[in-house]
Amino acid sequence: MPRPKCCRKVGGGEPVCRIFKPVGIPVCALEEVVLSIDEYEAIRLADYEGLYYERAAAQMMISRATFGRIVEAARHKVAQALLMGLALRIDVGDSK
Repeated sequence: MPRPKCCRKVGGGEPVCRIFKPVGIPVCALEEVVLSIDEYEAIRLADYEGLYYERAAAQMMISRATFGRIVEAARHKVAQALLMGLALRIDVGDSK
């Protein structure tokens, strides 16, 4: 049985857009990749803000290793959506 997820701090707020898709194809006709809010925040901190993993992990209140796993998974999902022409949905969970 895996360890329960600890609380993670998401400081960037909700995303402006929750779905990104290829032009000209209805979203209902596309397979989608779901990016969790943790993965969205990791991408924001590492790639948009340009923070080092250690500082970004401290902001999310997680270990550097956990941050590395989260950002790696997020980047894989974004690349998968871009390369395979899938819709990318950001799951904001209960914060709607």
